[in-house]
Amino acid sequence: MSAKPMLVLGMMSGTSADGIDVALARISGAPPNLNAKLLGHTSNKFPPALREEIFRVAEQHPVSAGGLSQLNFRLGELFAAAALSACRHFRVPPSKIALIGSHGQTIFHQGLPSKYFGSPTASTLQTGEASVIAARTGITTVGDFRPADIALGGQGAPLVPYVDYLLYRHPKLGRVSLNLGGIANVTVLPPAARPQQVLAFDTGPANMLIDALVSHFTRGRQRFDDNAHLAARGRSIPALLDQLLRDPYLKIAPPKSTGREYYGHAYIKKLLALGRRYRAKPNDLIRAATLFTALSIVDALNRFVLRKTRIHQLIVSGGGARNPLILAQLSVALPGIEVLPSSQFGIAGDAKEAFAFALLAYETFHRRPANLPSATGARGPAILGKISYAPPR
Repeated sequence: MSAKPMLVLGMMSGTSADGIDVALARISGAPPNLNAKLLGHTSNKFPPALREEIFRVAEQHPVSAGGLSQLNFRLGELFAAAALSACRHFRVPPSKIALIGSHGQTIFHQGLPSKYFGSPTASTLQTGEASVIAARTGITTVGDFRPADIALGGQGAPLVPYVDYLLYRHPKLGRVSLNLGGIANVTVLPPAARPQQVLAFDTGPANMLIDALVSHFTRGRQRFDDNAHLAARGRSIPALLDQLLRDPYLKIAPPKSTGREYYGHAYIKKLLALGRRYRAKPNDLIRAATLFTALSIVDALNRFVLRKTRIHQLIVSGGGARNPLILAQLSVALPGIEVLPSSQFGIAGDAKEAFAFALLAYETFHRRPANLPSATGARGPAILGKISYAPPR
């Protein structure tokens, strides 16, 4: 395979299902001398009705096999359109793009086995058919990244830590990469970390609860708490926050992962009931969810990381990196740790995960494993993803 730099598009839609993030990367070499540069990124919103359908299906409301199949192919068309739109935005013809890495849209993720017909079974399902993306764009597409890790006994998540290791490993500084999407996840990189020393896991909710409450209280007029304006107007209710911090998920030792199946509609119903019990106004409850996000991250670091590893820097990415209340709480609660945006390392916060799947696709294309068993719990390395080749020209 060619050693020349490759232009790769990475595409991601996270648990918040805001839309499709697209990153353009130039990648060359191989670990430990892999070179990757983010050249630009764009974002495309989902139509509101389709976003609601994604939530409905992801939260295990009844759906037919036909409905799920149609959703998979419809999302494939939207991911393909997002890729072509990005090419126009970057003024790069699709023929110059060597590869697409598409995470797709997670509909179901059961990282830990549960009994299914008498046997412990773990599984995952991402939609956004890669064959459709390859056919519409004419670009070979890698998708369905998570099953290979689950097949080796891992949880299929988190996968971004491999990229964090390549980007942020430092010979002297201990670093934590924190991504604040729908779910908050961390990658812990001790100084001069070896791959088997990397710890990564989902700490709990990030934007998912905040966004759901904002949408509920504004009747869909707002999707998120812009600049934490609503939370800033709310009052703190310590007893309510204490109830949230008793969440059993926080006590589970890593490796662990979570998502909408846990922090979705049913959790929001419980949160609204708690709000009524403590006579919380809408902004009070939004503030509580925001503080819960920050303090659950702090709890995870104190409980599972800082007792063993000296951390100097916390590198923050994702939509939640624009929430000043979350960042302020992290800075206050983690004295001695420098809180930095990923943009200081050349990776815009909104582009981080899409950029990561460009790198993961590049590794798949070169038949190299890209999971970190220490992070996912897999029995060994796995070559991630399935390749859908572009039609012959």
